Amino acid sequence: MSKPVTRNPADLAFSVTHRSVLAIAIPMTLGYLSTPLLGVVDMAVIGRLGDAALLGGIAMGGIIFDLVFTTFNFLRSGTTGLTAQAVGARNEEEIKATLLRAFVIAAIGGLAVIGIHAPVREAGLWFLGGSTEVQSATARYFDVRIWSAPFLLANYAILGWFIGLGRASTGLVLQLFLNGLNIALSVWFVVGLDWSVEGAAFATVLSEIAATFLGFALVLASTKRGTWPSAKIVFDRRLLLRMMALNRDIMIRSFALLYAYAFFMARSADQGDAMLAANAVLEKFILVSGYFLDGLATAAEQLAGRAVGARYRPAFDRTLKLTALWSFVLAGCLALIFYILGPAMIAFMTTAPEVRELGNTYLIWAVVAPLVAVLAFQMDGVFIGATWSETMRNMMVLSLAVFIAAYYLLFPLLGNHGLWLSLELFLGLRGLSLLAVCQKRAAKTFATA
Repeated sequence: MSKPVTRNPADLAFSVTHRSVLAIAIPMTLGYLSTPLLGVVDMAVIGRLGDAALLGGIAMGGIIFDLVFTTFNFLRSGTTGLTAQAVGARNEEEIKATLLRAFVIAAIGGLAVIGIHAPVREAGLWFLGGSTEVQSATARYFDVRIWSAPFLLANYAILGWFIGLGRASTGLVLQLFLNGLNIALSVWFVVGLDWSVEGAAFATVLSEIAATFLGFALVLASTKRGTWPSAKIVFDRRLLLRMMALNRDIMIRSFALLYAYAFFMARSADQGDAMLAANAVLEKFILVSGYFLDGLATAAEQLAGRAVGARYRPAFDRTLKLTALWSFVLAGCLALIFYILGPAMIAFMTTAPEVRELGNTYLIWAVVAPLVAVLAFQMDGVFIGATWSETMRNMMVLSLAVFIAAYYLLFPLLGNHGLWLSLELFLGLRGLSLLAVCQKRAAKTFATA
């Protein structure tokens, strides 16, 4: 069993500054922003083949994989929180053991996904529909890309571990290497070798494998000193169950979040194709906001987790203040950009006059969304870092229930404005509910300091 390291709390004290917040937030924001660029390139190279069915197939395949692997994103965030706490406690043995436990879960999860990929594929095809040609292209893409599963999950664990160590620059290197190699291989395989959707999928598999080996090399380079923990410590029942419980709660939270956006799009579809398209375009504004705000949420994860591990309340409180400050500054900038450039962005994403008109009518909801949602991102980071996952899960489920209830109350009165207002209530309540209980959780956590 891994034994906690007993030290004078004063020895574990550390300062949280604007510099330490931005040193994590900026690299991780850049890393996260490379992900949508990959999706754009994949669509572009397949689009050059001139077959709409292939374009639809890779789009649908991407949706299925997003649903599957977002479920496992807990490996990234859960590993970050536990590693940061071990860093705060200066428990070198537990730092390494956390990574090894994450690898165990990644291996089991990845192999399980491969094992059940056929029914997952068929369920996804049944749910998404599409022509026979589109479904065929989707299946071809899916059946190749599925082999990346164990490596993708291992990369989640490695990225989360380095972020937990506070080494965001290493996380940026890994993300840029993964997505950059994927882009290069996708262009080569699809355009150069004419491998169609299989080429795009194979590019992803090879990139995930290469990134895993690079991650392993960086891990080994970072752990030259000391020995690795024994299997008895890695498989310590209490600590393994703690990681699994944390991951379970984050997974439920992710499911609830996915369901909220799926509900929003389904209720948009009920209003016709034009409204669906307009809401889908505006929803991309929220997606873009998320990629920017996630960088500061990641900083909150590492610094809050480290403060909890060190049992040092001043660092925790300072983390709350500084990550909130920078999150609101960034959200304000995003809202201003959306207000000024929103009509041009809508025009760029669609040429349909009716969709453009509807998009501009409801643009204000996308403009205010970053300001409404900012606390949700920041508080998620704090609660993940502190490993208060049960509370985060409960507040997400509560917010989802309010969202659905608000829709059935507001939509008959306000139409699509009511749908958007319900979504904004969901985004705002997520952050406010966590903020309301944050000090109480902190007081309990730091009571033994």
